[in-house]
Amino acid sequence: MLGSGLRSWLTLGSGLLECLGFAGAVFGWATLVFVLKSEGYFSSLCVNATLNGTTAEDCRSQDEQFSLVFTISSFMNNFLTLPNGFLFDHFGTTVARLLGISVYTAGMLLIAFSTPATSVLLFPALSFIAVGGILFLMTNIQVANLFGAHRSTIITLYNGAFDSSAAVFLIVKLLFEDGVSLRWSFVFLSCCSVLHLFRTFVLMPRTHIPYPLPENYSYGMNCGVTQDYAIAKIEEKNIQTSKSEEEMPFKETSVQGQTTDTTERSFKSCFLSWFFLWHLLWLSAMQLRHYLFIGTLNPMLNHLAAGEPSLVSRYTNAFAFTQLCGILCAPWNGLIMDRHKGKLREPGQSEREADLRAAILSLSLTALQCVLFSVCAATPILPLQYLTFILQVLNRSFLYGGNAAFISMAFPSAHFGKLYGAVMAPSAVFSLLQYPCFALIKGPLGGDPLYVNIALTVLSLLAFINPVYVYLYCRGQAAQRTASH
Repeated sequence: MLGSGLRSWLTLGSGLLECLGFAGAVFGWATLVFVLKSEGYFSSLCVNATLNGTTAEDCRSQDEQFSLVFTISSFMNNFLTLPNGFLFDHFGTTVARLLGISVYTAGMLLIAFSTPATSVLLFPALSFIAVGGILFLMTNIQVANLFGAHRSTIITLYNGAFDSSAAVFLIVKLLFEDGVSLRWSFVFLSCCSVLHLFRTFVLMPRTHIPYPLPENYSYGMNCGVTQDYAIAKIEEKNIQTSKSEEEMPFKETSVQGQTTDTTERSFKSCFLSWFFLWHLLWLSAMQLRHYLFIGTLNPMLNHLAAGEPSLVSRYTNAFAFTQLCGILCAPWNGLIMDRHKGKLREPGQSEREADLRAAILSLSLTALQCVLFSVCAATPILPLQYLTFILQVLNRSFLYGGNAAFISMAFPSAHFGKLYGAVMAPSAVFSLLQYPCFALIKGPLGGDPLYVNIALTVLSLLAFINPVYVYLYCRGQAAQRTASH
């Protein structure tokens, strides 16, 4: 029989490997595009064009199709997080993971058996991989509840592993250059779903991991017997309590000015709060910047390298290698958020308010990183893109890790899946702007992304509204406590 401590560490470690090796593979799209172009996907869209008396191949339509594939998949990745969040909260871990495994495997097999003649299969394939991957991440984030004081660090660590898994397609690219076909690489990745099934039934709870943990909590499978029956009963009671509270009005503070417990809030009150609105703006502004960068990286490198294939390949590999560092960057954000743990709170200060105070620095640093990354990406100097890659992976690790950690600390854990999906879905709609931005670059701007990059840099400044609002809220709470005393 595995001890609860050992089981917790096994669940944590295997979950990190799952996120690192599979969950965020879709964000390595820029690397995979290099292979797909070599294989001739969408090559029928290339035409011969004459410029200054010189005949050259014009592949702008091909680039637009690849950009559209990523635009749709990134949209599906975020937008379907909302129904997936409801599914996860209502039906539990096992059902959500089985759905994720099914669509993820289907996506891998579609790419494996696609050909240049059936390039259109890339549209559903990449969307399936994106949706399955986010379900892997969503069901693994709850493992942080097993590690109380280090909860935010574990959440950001999982998101960092999710970011680093973008390097999976780099491995596919390197194997392709060594003679391993694209088909066999993706057949192997689809066969790895056996490992996901093993984790689902042996190392994961049937329902959810609650927070805070009840005494003698156990989960998973032991000698063929599931261990979370008692927890299922507890969760059933919690769901009934949550339903009875659904109509309760939301009050940020009590009469004495002290913050009320977050469990009193309904999903509707959380969704309509200013916290949610400004956090949505924070995520959407920076996410659009990242999605456009990833979706246009290959044509951007072609533009800066004057079409030299060896240079494009070198910088593509450099970008993919930096993605591996996501798992190293993300925990720093969690440590920033967890730094208040163990400290004495001010008289009358709630744990939620202490969490929010700790999040201010994280939210501000993330916004600052995005502005710096955007400035570097907007500078048309090819060697500078090495620094852009570093800032991009650092900021992306802080962005998604901070997003999940902030939702977990600012809102009740009973609504985590729904609120996580509710913030990702509108941001997905906003991210659709990346395709018209790409069309603008390839059309009227003649392939030069400078003006679009400047506009996105200005847009990124809006992300500072969120930490400013959290700071003002916390200061207001402190002032009310002082006045009440």
